[in-house]
Amino acid sequence: MSTRRTVSLFATCLGDQLRADAVEAAAAVLERAGCAVQFDPRQTCCGQPAFNSGYWREARAVARRFVDLFEHVEAVVVPSGSCTAMVHRLPQLFADDPDLLPRVRAVATKTFELSQFLVRELGVTDLDARLDARVAWHDACHGLRELGVRGEPRALLAHVRGLELIETRTCEACCGFGGTFSIKLPEVSTAMLDHKLDELQAAGVDVVASLDASCLMQIDGRMRRRGIRVRTMHLAEILAAR
Repeated sequence: MSTRRTVSLFATCLGDQLRADAVEAAAAVLERAGCAVQFDPRQTCCGQPAFNSGYWREARAVARRFVDLFEHVEAVVVPSGSCTAMVHRLPQLFADDPDLLPRVRAVATKTFELSQFLVRELGVTDLDARLDARVAWHDACHGLRELGVRGEPRALLAHVRGLELIETRTCEACCGFGGTFSIKLPEVSTAMLDHKLDELQAAGVDVVASLDASCLMQIDGRMRRRGIRVRTMHLAEILAAR
């Protein structure tokens, strides 16, 4: 299917705690694509929560561990555009450390979001998946705006047997999560999401899918509150489906 690559899977905090099935699915998808998948149980966080809250010293400590753990691997694959984008920002955190900066840049260069890695690095779009469902895709902000990931998940979904991709007008609209944003401004966050959910509900979809566990948590939680019976799935879970 493709040249065999050895990749290290970074689970992310939310993936580990809330979407373990998606992390396992990501590993299965990478193996199906011909990769040898490694998982280092010592991994923790990329540093994004502390970084986004302005605690850069604390973020540096967490990010330093990420670099220490992953600098010797061939490639790091992440089932999250948000955390991948954070790793790509790590050189900003270490701009004043000439000794560590080259190591940080090297790790950032070989860290990829899952769909980005499959399509751009491996040239894989068909993973022999099947899901009989009408699926609406949500473009997670960091993946879309910071990584430029838009066509990759759609190319993968186009090859899933039985799947009907529903493109909504609000597919690129933020779900309102934004980490601490949803906590500090819950009314604004909820209003942003409701705007998206109104269209999704009218579209009659079976599944809302995305590449970030954070967005899926936000969307799923609000749909439950509103009594909307639509399933949320991570891209990896769809690609692993048979």
